[in-house]
Amino acid sequence: MKVIASSLRKGNIVELDNKLYVVLKSENFHPGKGTPTTSVDMRRISDGVKVAERWRTTEMVEKATVDEREYDYLYEDGEGFHFMEPLSYDQITVSADVVGDSKVFLGEGVKVYIQTFDGVAIAITLPQKAVVEIAETEPVTKGQTASSSYKPAICTNGLRVLVPPHIGAGTKIIINTEDLTYQERAKD
Repeated sequence: MKVIASSLRKGNIVELDNKLYVVLKSENFHPGKGTPTTSVDMRRISDGVKVAERWRTTEMVEKATVDEREYDYLYEDGEGFHFMEPLSYDQITVSADVVGDSKVFLGEGVKVYIQTFDGVAIAITLPQKAVVEIAETEPVTKGQTASSSYKPAICTNGLRVLVPPHIGAGTKIIINTEDLTYQERAKD
């Protein structure tokens, strides 16, 4: 299925030269003068090599048809990460290089979307928001305004995020899983 380059998003599967690539990052550039372009960072599924491509935004790109289903996270072992489809109870094992940095968000019962091609997992999509607990952060400085000053914090899963001054250790917050930014304090 052909799509225009500007419509590519993270997690899409693209076919180039009879090889499949998963999109890691996609940005559209609209210069004042000249042709608008789409810059795409991709990973070749067969061997994990990262590739950067640039197309005109109106160029047609072959998008591969993959099977995408919702799975529940079960556990991790030497083989990889194990997931189960809630409807059929089918289990799938996903290798560590496909999961990548997303592993810090995987916990019991976390629902993810896994894209498979010929029965092999090629990409994983996390929920857009995740609840994490702050393990340590700097103490609140009296008189500090909450305008735009953020302080560094370390979560219980080892993640580093910037949080507003009023957030302390032990507080649960909601963060965006794509860019790891603070969204709001979690409602208990």
